[in-house]
Amino acid sequence: MFQETIREAGLNPYLFEFANIRDQNSWVHQHNPEAATRKAKDLVRMAVAKASLLEPIEPLQIEVNPNALVIGGGVAGMSAALNLADQGFKTFLVEREGQLGGHALHIKETWNSENVGSFLEEYKNQVQAHKNIEVLIGSEITDISGFVGNFTTFVKTGDMEREIQHGAVILATGGKAFEPDEYLYGQSERVSKWHEIDDLFEKEPEKLAQTQGVAFIQCVGSREPDRPYCSKVCCTASVKSAILLKEKKPDLRVYILYRDLRTFGLREALYQKARSLGVIFIRYTVDEKPIVQKNGDHGLLITVMDHILQRPIQIPIDYLNLATAIIPTEGQKQIARMLKVPLNDNGFYLEAHIKLRPVDFSTDGVFVCGLAHYPKPIEESIAQAQAAAGRAAGLLVQKTIDIEPIVSMVDEEKCIGCGLCESSCSFGAIRLKKVEGKGFRAENYSALCKGCGVCAAACPQRAIDMKHFREQQIRAAIHAGGTA
Repeated sequence: MFQETIREAGLNPYLFEFANIRDQNSWVHQHNPEAATRKAKDLVRMAVAKASLLEPIEPLQIEVNPNALVIGGGVAGMSAALNLADQGFKTFLVEREGQLGGHALHIKETWNSENVGSFLEEYKNQVQAHKNIEVLIGSEITDISGFVGNFTTFVKTGDMEREIQHGAVILATGGKAFEPDEYLYGQSERVSKWHEIDDLFEKEPEKLAQTQGVAFIQCVGSREPDRPYCSKVCCTASVKSAILLKEKKPDLRVYILYRDLRTFGLREALYQKARSLGVIFIRYTVDEKPIVQKNGDHGLLITVMDHILQRPIQIPIDYLNLATAIIPTEGQKQIARMLKVPLNDNGFYLEAHIKLRPVDFSTDGVFVCGLAHYPKPIEESIAQAQAAAGRAAGLLVQKTIDIEPIVSMVDEEKCIGCGLCESSCSFGAIRLKKVEGKGFRAENYSALCKGCGVCAAACPQRAIDMKHFREQQIRAAIHAGGTA
């Protein structure tokens, strides 16, 4: 607020130092007025001492490339690309697999019976026919460099590699189902995961006609030490499949073995419908997981502790379906390293702020949506993709953008090229470059710098200083204080 007032008066806003004796003093020490007065005097002296050494800092402005890059051709990626393209921005959509669609290719219906296949086909046609979208199928990102408004990405398609210039990046790299090594998965053809059981009975309806019992096991590979999170959509998917099976064959025995059933919101109606159709729900604990064994040549036998009877029961079934955890894709870590964006403990992309900046990263110009951020249903992925596209459009519509000029400065004469600053910077804002006759020296990329000062603290030669927080300014403030 104060800096804006100074700027409107035609003065350099960085020739200003604020002594906050209200928030940092009078409110904190309201019960000790004498000490608060002494501290107030110190704060004013410190502000004056620093202000006497302040220097004008010129604003930094960079041009913005109006093109966008969307990495990932699933529902979220296509939605973001269409949104940007409809606003007139040239958008490059890069998909590693041989077709668009991502995880949604395996889903036939949403929880409220909307046809995913027809929706997906329409989406794909719109994307491929749009004049502002260039789709790169079967392609991989080999390198990304640059900063907000000016990124350079190299994309490899087969044996060909091309360079793309763009101003913003949307990460929609998706997720995938975890491959378990328990419950006989991979050992018996009667054990499947996620939508594989629906595909089986659709392709071979005679097998459903011969089937007497089917079971679903929830939380396979999730809500455990390696993956402590809930994948959010698994319970709904299993209950939905159970209902479809019971509607096709009412006398079919269907069991859902769960730890905590989470058909949230309006999806609770699915749970109620499944119960009314006769689907049997059995709760188990992580300490007493179900045991699955082969039952002769043509079936399976599940042994599980019934939490009501407090005794183990055995359930003979013909087929078992596992709701496994949704995990990040393999390339997520590589993309994160290229763009200097963080991952959470589970390997998903971590947003800048869960409430204030839910689709942004701390690295400006990069946005996230879909399963790459966290497991979520299709409608939430689309909503988040629209939000990410909106944030990207807000950047791309500008010809130039102003960036914070409080950044680090490198004294090339003092620098010895040790690289500690480069390794300590979380934003990739300082890197070593080769200087003729001097070897390697550090160089600051102002558009990436957040002014945190970590590089200055790490430098053993004191070759790095921070604008507006120069060492001599900080020392002057420290020496001016002393009684607080």
